[in-house]
Amino acid sequence: MQISGFQLQPFLIQESQDKAPGICVFNKAPAFALVSEDVKKEAKQSKNLEKSDTSKKNDIDLKEIVFVIQSQSNSFHAKKAEQLKQSILKQSAALTQEMPTVLLLHQLAQQEGAWTILPLLPHFSVMYSRNSSWIFFCEEETRIQIVQLLETLRRYDPSKEWFLGKALHDEESTIIHHYAFSENPTVFKYPDLAAGWALSIPLVNKLTKRLKSESLKSDFTIDLKHEIALYIWDGGNGLPLTPVPEFCTDVVGSACATSLQSSLPLCGNPVKKEDIFVAVKTCKKFHGDRIPIVKQTWAGQAGHLEYYSDYADSSIPTVDLGIPNTDRGHCGKTFAILERFLNHSHDKIPWLVIVDDDTLISISRLRHLLSCYDAREPVFLGERYGYGLGTGGYSYVTGGGGMVFSREAIRRLLASKCRCYSNDAPDDMVLGMCFSGLGIPVTHSPLFHQARPVDYPKDFLSHQVPVSFHKHWNIDPVKVYFTWLAPGEEDRAREQSRRGLREEL
Repeated sequence: MQISGFQLQPFLIQESQDKAPGICVFNKAPAFALVSEDVKKEAKQSKNLEKSDTSKKNDIDLKEIVFVIQSQSNSFHAKKAEQLKQSILKQSAALTQEMPTVLLLHQLAQQEGAWTILPLLPHFSVMYSRNSSWIFFCEEETRIQIVQLLETLRRYDPSKEWFLGKALHDEESTIIHHYAFSENPTVFKYPDLAAGWALSIPLVNKLTKRLKSESLKSDFTIDLKHEIALYIWDGGNGLPLTPVPEFCTDVVGSACATSLQSSLPLCGNPVKKEDIFVAVKTCKKFHGDRIPIVKQTWAGQAGHLEYYSDYADSSIPTVDLGIPNTDRGHCGKTFAILERFLNHSHDKIPWLVIVDDDTLISISRLRHLLSCYDAREPVFLGERYGYGLGTGGYSYVTGGGGMVFSREAIRRLLASKCRCYSNDAPDDMVLGMCFSGLGIPVTHSPLFHQARPVDYPKDFLSHQVPVSFHKHWNIDPVKVYFTWLAPGEEDRAREQSRRGLREEL
């Protein structure tokens, strides 16, 4: 099958199975109390003077910072990114300096892999290396205090190579990072992209030379923040991440140059549960252990739900789609679900969600999230992965975390001739390739998760309101659901605060 200039070849995707701060002590010695206030003031003044000298030495103006907002082309995300751009420019104007450059990622390049950042570094090197000192990346939800950001960056000599960010690390080796650093996962630090991260121009230039001499590998992009850090680290020959405490994800004090509001997007009333149809992919061998967990946890939140299997079991009940179960991908089953949704039933329901039988999902949070999207647009939403993006590949929504389709996206897909090359092809990847060929981009949300909570850093999940997790390996899935996803007092309080905010607006 030929799509958009490249050939879709059968390939095998196999899921690996999971294998199985210092403490400061303050000694309140009596002599400490005898230190005079004058000595304390003198020490403080000396420290401030030292800091001031460093700032002067590395003095930069706003015009030397290139802001890159990691935006998306979907109308909701493009609007959010434009709002952040205007905030940056408004703060900058108040400082009466020359204005910085602010770029929106989705407007920079039409190439499929632009969101992975590395392919754009040669462009940044050519365009900005002469007059700029820093490329500062941030997400649409990142909040930036320009004055504090300037003061923070002035601590680092821009003539040297720097990779700055808020440091995350794995607590245990994880499948999403290919079990990297399995002996001690905590040693490798990578940036929380939501807090903002920065590359000095000398580092951008160095990486550009490397990119020109050796092309990017044509394989999977699974966790962008980890893979960027790995590329820059270069097996120990490059740079590790320098942690910057002023790059924050909590809404805290004035010391933070960046912050993040930990809440679901606010876009009006939640989508009605009757406007979302949920399709659960299952098979006979999992009817007894996985379906009961779905029913114990999130199934009751759904307005419309059907279980699609290779066997009709009236006790559940399941729908036999006439597609045999396969041990690899489930492309035939997924396309049968799409055609059934569009052509044979549910003709007025605007949203379809397809999940695995071991997906844990919060339908109530999904309803809030979908209030930000227009079902009249072709929306293909979930956690974005990439395949072969260094060599003209495509992005896709990874299936385990849940795939969300607007009716319009399904209509355009099925109107095309793009189909599975076999029933056991990887459904999520074929869908990604099909939508790429149709010019319909994946819309990424970090709130969907292909793996379990234990596979992500605690600091990363702490500023999220997650929508889904996936897999039952070595966990109690019911406990995970009620810990992370079940509606609770916090959700109700969040809803009340949203109502108050809407009234104020």
